[in-house]
Amino acid sequence: PWAALLYGALGVAAALVGGWWPARAAAGLAPALALKGLGTAAPPVRRHGIALGLVALAGLAALAPPVAGMPLGAYASVGLLLVGGIAALPLAVGALLQRIAPWVVHRALPLLAVERARRLRETAAVATSGVVASLALSVALTVMVASFRDSVTQWLDAVLPAPLYLRATGGGPDGVHLTPAFVAGVRALPGVARVDTLRALPLQFDAARPPVTLVVRTLQGEPLPLPLVGNPLPVPADAVPVYVSEAMLDLYGARVGQPLPALAQAMASPEAQAARYVVAGVWRDYARQHGSIAIDAEAFARLTRDTRVSDLALHLREGTDSAGIQAALRALAEQHDLAQAIEFATADQIRATSLRIFDRSFAVTVWLQAVAIGIGLFGVAASFSAQVLVRRQEFGLLAHLGLTRAQVLGVVALEGLAWTVLGALAGLGLGLLVSLVLVHVVNPQSFHW
Repeated sequence: PWAALLYGALGVAAALVGGWWPARAAAGLAPALALKGLGTAAPPVRRHGIALGLVALAGLAALAPPVAGMPLGAYASVGLLLVGGIAALPLAVGALLQRIAPWVVHRALPLLAVERARRLRETAAVATSGVVASLALSVALTVMVASFRDSVTQWLDAVLPAPLYLRATGGGPDGVHLTPAFVAGVRALPGVARVDTLRALPLQFDAARPPVTLVVRTLQGEPLPLPLVGNPLPVPADAVPVYVSEAMLDLYGARVGQPLPALAQAMASPEAQAARYVVAGVWRDYARQHGSIAIDAEAFARLTRDTRVSDLALHLREGTDSAGIQAALRALAEQHDLAQAIEFATADQIRATSLRIFDRSFAVTVWLQAVAIGIGLFGVAASFSAQVLVRRQEFGLLAHLGLTRAQVLGVVALEGLAWTVLGALAGLGLGLLVSLVLVHVVNPQSFHW
């Protein structure tokens, strides 16, 4: 309720300011001149240095670091881009219509529409500013969500190399563990070519932050079964290679090729605490926002004498039926009293579930886009309606010069088409600029990917 009241108050304040500005100008008119239609002189030619300066300032604000973990500079950059882009709209309108004018010089109706928009570009900018802002935000959200979804899809393809997965369910932060005998039984099943193990356990690096997840998994082969960002580096022979997520770079200052002493301090066994861990690479982890570290299962077992696992990735032999393997796994789980503590999923099921959750999480953006576009179009319609009422004398003159009612309507329609196309082009370009800030600044500073 408090957030709704705050946004409602901001909307009322914006409406009051928007109404006060033209009312103040109207109050300064001389009544006698206004009654004769002489009190509304053409607006002076505006300089667009401030508008272009706002756009340049938006670029500088996007470079600002986060404040208390929030991308305030990026939010300011988005606001400055919108304000500066709309304020510079008359400049863009004039430049474009200047090029279009020679093409319509011998066509009466298009000439009337283009010349009025070109010589009263401030009015055109006001009429289209609503659709520019709404379309810019819609384009920016569309690009950001599409970019993120495509990245998640590629990430799922990288982290789900096996066709079938088994996991232990329930338990505490470290989960329920599969017994060595059960894992050995899974490896011995006909049709199973290879079994990769996985375990995720929390490590407390900083009491003021959520735990970092240590991902213990099989890290053998070329390429590594991790969605790496860049190429991995070799580490010294006496060091243990680890791979950190992007969040570790921002939150804990991890760097490729550098030791990670915080990991040794967080380990439980003395031998693991005495080991030297070096960051061999960075990987993309969309599942854990607060940081994760991947370490090879064999190295972890050697240091801690802990071989427990909670997840299995089953690589099947060619031609093996996944349903038959799942039936064999259930029978094996019954023998080890694990029937109620495990669950199966194919890679396709995990991928479909993950993308369904993603789409549900961002479903609100579709409605936000619809609302924004609706408000923008309503603003354009209201602006055109007001201008048509004001221009009745102009339309009477055109009728006196011989234009039919249909031709007058055609002039208005052509103006509306020209202004809306200009607004759409400007909104598209401005939205792409805003999307750059969202994808490359807001996402990394907010979520560390």
